[in-house]
Parts: sequence; C-alpha cells; structure tokens
Amino acid sequence: MQSLRKASGNKLTAMMQVRNERGRYLEASLAQLSDVVDEIVIVDDASTDGTPELCRAFPKVVRLVELRRPLFGEEWKLRSLLWETAVSTDPDWLLAIDADEFLERRTIRRIRELIDQDQYDWAALRMYDFWGSLTHYRDDLWWNLHRRHTMMLARYLPGYHYAYPRWDHHVPRLPFTCAALPGLRSELRVKHWGWAGDASDRLAKYNRYKQLDPDGRWGSIDHYESILDPAPNLVRWVEEE
Repeated sequence: MQSLRKASGNKLTAMMQVRNERGRYLEASLAQLSDVVDEIVIVDDASTDGTPELCRAFPKVVRLVELRRPLFGEEWKLRSLLWETAVSTDPDWLLAIDADEFLERRTIRRIRELIDQDQYDWAALRMYDFWGSLTHYRDDLWWNLHRRHTMMLARYLPGYHYAYPRWDHHVPRLPFTCAALPGLRSELRVKHWGWAGDASDRLAKYNRYKQLDPDGRWGSIDHYESILDPAPNLVRWVEEE
C-alpha cells in the first residue's frame, strides 16, 4: 500500500451523517467545511425538516444520500453506508465530522499538514464539549473527551479492510480497523457545540438517550444521568490562533 500514500496534493473529503439539523448548526458547519475541504459527502437519516435542501445549497456537497427510513437505531448500518458513499468518490483522506462540530482556526490552518505526508494513515484530534453556551466547555468526571484523542481523519487505502462494530449506538465515526494502521495523535482542537443549547435542549437529548438505551447496553447510565447535572464544571474556551 506504500504506493497509495501520497505525500502531497491529497484530496480531503468530509463525511457527515445528519438528521433534522436545519435551524441548528448545519449551515455554519457546511460553510466552514466548504472553505477547508475539497468535497463533502452526506447521508441524511430521513430528515423531515428540509435538511437535504439546505445541504444541496452547498456546491462542495458532491454526494447526498436521502434515506426514507431512519437508521439511527442501527447506527452501525448508518456509519457503514456513509463510509461506502464517501469512498465511492475516490478520496485520498476522509474527515469524519458531525453537523455540530467546528474546527478551531489553528486546526483549519494546519489540517493539510496532517494529510500531506506518507508516514501515517490516520490522525486523532482533541474534541471539546461546549456546554450551555459557545464560550465554555465542560470538564469533569463524565465529560472529559478533550483529555483523550478522537480519530477524525483517515487515509483511504483501496483494498484495506474497513469495518465498523455492529453496535446500535455510540459507533465510532471511523472504521475501527483504521487503528491497526500507523497514526498520529495531534493536539489540534475541535469544538463540539451539540450540548451548547439551553437546559430544555439537553433534557430532550437525555430523554432520547434513555429511550434508545434504557439499560445502558451501548453507553453508561451514569454518563446519561450526568447530562442533568445542575452545576457542571465549566472552563472558558480560549481560541488558539
């Protein structure tokens, strides 16, 4: 596979799954991505709010799959479909990102450094969960994703075996088999705004998690309950230029 690893001129394709994201962060997310990546591939999980129409307004969206029946209850199928659709565009690198995630300005400037090399095949970044506003992120026992790394970038190597675990929920955004390849853990950062809404928004997400996974089979019950913490530890975000 060494001959497939290009050290420069790599095409970067963003891949995103969406459902009823219109009126939230999707438009801003696609606007940012349009300035960063070469192409965008989206699978819409049976939205009912006009999300596909918004996606089609962005020229960089080269593939948009619209499902008639939602697959969120079988998330591994949704992730697999998104991957298959994305690789059908012959990408060099894939950026797996959600509609409520935003690259920090420093990450935007340096993301090409991560992919224009031939030494490693994936890159993991620091993900910060903003909480209650767009100025603070949460940092406590249950919300500390930023202390670890989240694999978000993967080189596409035709012929390599890519697979997702057959989980109904909390499926990794990239195939777990990527981890067998050489990778890089970067200190570049990503902002997750999905929890930045008000208390009613978080309550709706809490209820959805408890409905989809009442026994904690796919996640932690304690983690779900921590969503309702009335006084979480919040840290002010400082953008790194």
